[in-house]
Amino acid sequence: MPQNPAPLSDKDIAERLAQAPGWARQGDEITRSFATRYHGGVALIVHVADVERLIGHHADIDLRWDHVRFAITTHDAGHKLTEADFDLAERIDAIAAAHGAHPL
Repeated sequence: MPQNPAPLSDKDIAERLAQAPGWARQGDEITRSFATRYHGGVALIVHVADVERLIGHHADIDLRWDHVRFAITTHDAGHKLTEADFDLAERIDAIAAAHGAHPL
């Protein structure tokens, strides 16, 4: 039986956030928004969703006409932050850059 991922301590979260510029902690999730036109945001979301499916970890995604917001937490860890969240954040940063989305 697989184990649930271990939540990070507040100290570990602060250290990981220091290595993830643009990401901010909001409670038990990390968030970041990127400026992009609506259809560019759709393409960005599809690309992120393909990667999420492969790694088995998903962000909550909010698409607006001029930006996309990602919020990440680990549901299997009781909605707490884990290493998997920061790994996904790095992947999202790279995908957003490849799509020409600009950090807000």
